[in-house]
Amino acid sequence: MTAGHLRLSLPDIQDRLRRISGWGWALLVMCVAHAAWMSWIAIDLHNGLGTFSYDVGLYDQGLWLMSRGHAPFVTLMGRNLLGDHASLILLLLIPLYWIAPSTIALLVVQAIVVAGGAIPMYLLAKHLLKSSAMAFCVAFMWLANPALNGGAMENFHPDSFLALFIPLVLFAAFTKKWRLFAIAVLLSLLVKEDVLLVMVPVGLYVAWRFDKRKGFLTVLASVVATGLGMFVMMKHLIGVPTRNGWRIPYGGVGGFLKELVLHPATVAKYLWDDNRPLYLFKMAAPFAALFVLAPSVAALALPVLASNVVSTFWYQHQIEYHYSIIAIAPLLVATVVGIAKLGPRWGRVALAGAVACTLVTFTMWGIHPLASHPRVALTAGSPVAKAGLDIIRKIPSDAVVSAYDPLTTHLGHRRQIYFFPNPFSGLYYGVDDSLSGKVLPAAKDVEYVVLPRAMSEQLRWTWATVSGEFEEIDSNQFWQLFKRIQP
Repeated sequence: MTAGHLRLSLPDIQDRLRRISGWGWALLVMCVAHAAWMSWIAIDLHNGLGTFSYDVGLYDQGLWLMSRGHAPFVTLMGRNLLGDHASLILLLLIPLYWIAPSTIALLVVQAIVVAGGAIPMYLLAKHLLKSSAMAFCVAFMWLANPALNGGAMENFHPDSFLALFIPLVLFAAFTKKWRLFAIAVLLSLLVKEDVLLVMVPVGLYVAWRFDKRKGFLTVLASVVATGLGMFVMMKHLIGVPTRNGWRIPYGGVGGFLKELVLHPATVAKYLWDDNRPLYLFKMAAPFAALFVLAPSVAALALPVLASNVVSTFWYQHQIEYHYSIIAIAPLLVATVVGIAKLGPRWGRVALAGAVACTLVTFTMWGIHPLASHPRVALTAGSPVAKAGLDIIRKIPSDAVVSAYDPLTTHLGHRRQIYFFPNPFSGLYYGVDDSLSGKVLPAAKDVEYVVLPRAMSEQLRWTWATVSGEFEEIDSNQFWQLFKRIQP
């Protein structure tokens, strides 16, 4: 086939590249720089023993298992990876694990998709504001958002893919690129079962503003995908449709609504506690709350924000964690729509104010190295980390291991890996807490144990109950490596 028969010939590509403005090239440079920066932070954190079993470790072991043709039963948590959450998007990463199986690969992919979300945000802002310069500022607001960066730095979670897919959904809807819209919706629904919290509002908005049929199909697809994910796949794999019902206070949705009607003051006090109002303020401040100028678009984020605020799970109403990523795109798009309503002159003023707010919050509330209060963590060159990575090199690649949690993400490519005290004393293991404190059947399989010299009293007690079955084969200033004594 000749170049002339291709949909995009070399001259076509060259012509398209020539049409990219200076602001467009600046955007690409900014996205690459952000992805590289986030990758560097994540890799340094990983090699400094700042990654853990829950978060990136379970995804690393699960993907490694699937890439080797095994069922993704993750021994780090005692359940099937695809039963924990209906994150079928992970299947698309299996080929990556044929080529570069590592925790670092997941962290770099996450950094790329988070930075990539700035591109559809730029294109949508350019479409609405008719200015490449203003669109570049909007893309900067995306990349500098403290909640986005907090989520991107929190190990690895499939939710990070929504930092690319939701902006694509909104860009496609506003520009009526329906083929792209369908693809972006499908990809979003593959990420996690609770994505309907934003996709149902998006579908209703599309039905109201742009296309009824496509909007209602989006709503239907979101409900069906969530139902299948929870009540078919997850229930089949782990026995229950969700493990997180406890996060809704007063006994679940019905109990919460009943409490709201019968004792509204009690609910109001609950919602005021635990810095929940501060969480909402931190979510609004980077946009200078300009999204209120487009309330119908801002409302797309309300179910997610409400879910996070109501939750009993502390992490959900803190901007440093991945639970807030899904709400950022609707709030930023609402900000852009609101600015567009102000007209060119006042729109530029409003955008300048929003950029200033983003800069301030980027510095004040970020946990990155450029923030006023960066996250305290070991670096890759720290003696503790170097000693830990050195001692685990002596563990055979196919051995069954129980290791102190930060080391498990460097040992996950095996059929059985446990974070100590598992499997000698169940901790966060299985579908519920029924195994808590119990000796798991796999305890007899463990061949190697690696522990820090400094441990809590509870971990020391657990180790004392089984230490007679092991002998020390290596140690350094910070760590000890034990091997099971052969009978």
